Amino acid sequence: MPVRLVFAGTPEPALPALRRLIDSLRHDVIAVLTRPDAASGRRGKPEPSPVAREALDRGIPLLRPARPNSAEFVAELSELAPECCAVVAYGALLGNALLAVPPRGWINLHFSLLPAWRGAAPVQAAIAAGDTITGATTFQIEPSLDSGPVYGVVTETIQPADTSGDLLGRLALPGAALLSTTLDGIADGTLTPRPQPTDGVSMAPKITVEQARVRWDLPASVLERRIRAVTPNPGAWTLIGDLRVKVGPVHIDDGAPAPLPPGAIHIDRKNVWIGTGSEPVLLGQIQPPGKKLMSAVDWARGARLDPTTRAS
Repeated sequence: MPVRLVFAGTPEPALPALRRLIDSLRHDVIAVLTRPDAASGRRGKPEPSPVAREALDRGIPLLRPARPNSAEFVAELSELAPECCAVVAYGALLGNALLAVPPRGWINLHFSLLPAWRGAAPVQAAIAAGDTITGATTFQIEPSLDSGPVYGVVTETIQPADTSGDLLGRLALPGAALLSTTLDGIADGTLTPRPQPTDGVSMAPKITVEQARVRWDLPASVLERRIRAVTPNPGAWTLIGDLRVKVGPVHIDDGAPAPLPPGAIHIDRKNVWIGTGSEPVLLGQIQPPGKKLMSAVDWARGARLDPTTRAS
């Protein structure tokens, strides 16, 4: 008999795992749990999450509680009687009453090599820290954050130009396979989780929009990693004069002009350079308010910046 599953997830990187479990003959996804519709786009119109859209397209019952740990929702989930719940980036902490509902527990696919980078932004943290290896881990959820015993891992190399979007996209597919294999092993009784090491614990809390502001006083190598880490979400941004703009990844290039003070802008025929705490960096793309992402050079030609204008 297929295992009765509830799948909990919200963003696009959760889709490969959801699709794999829906299509598996060994699992019966009886419902999908996701976050409530959230404002999206310029008009701020509420939109369903990527996971919600997939569930609706597949005709699977959808659960979108505003308070998942409420007594009302715990009772609703209990009525469904799932044997196990699978979680991929759901986006809310689960309380003891909810964790107790499925007899085989809640199995989380987390995009780091635990115990490194526990928390909401593990991929972003790994890139910002300059890690060269990361991966994904399946583990049993317990009340404390991402500390439960581990079932399995896969590893992935972090490439020098990876953004968090790039890396999450690559991790999502092997992560989906790992989650499916883990659930198979739990159903068969062939997998036993092992406790996480007590050494090597690091935390990766959610990155706020304010924290995604570019600090041009940092060394170029640190600044470059931080921008890649928040691309595409929440998105790196800076003020150029009094104009708030989003910026894409920057590049450290041997052809940089003479040193520039942090935030100073140098424009030549082919490039836009900005000073940092060390060498200048090359700005590739920029997104002014209300416009699409564009070449920094094209933007600079139209903006006609005053030579004293700084990024801050």
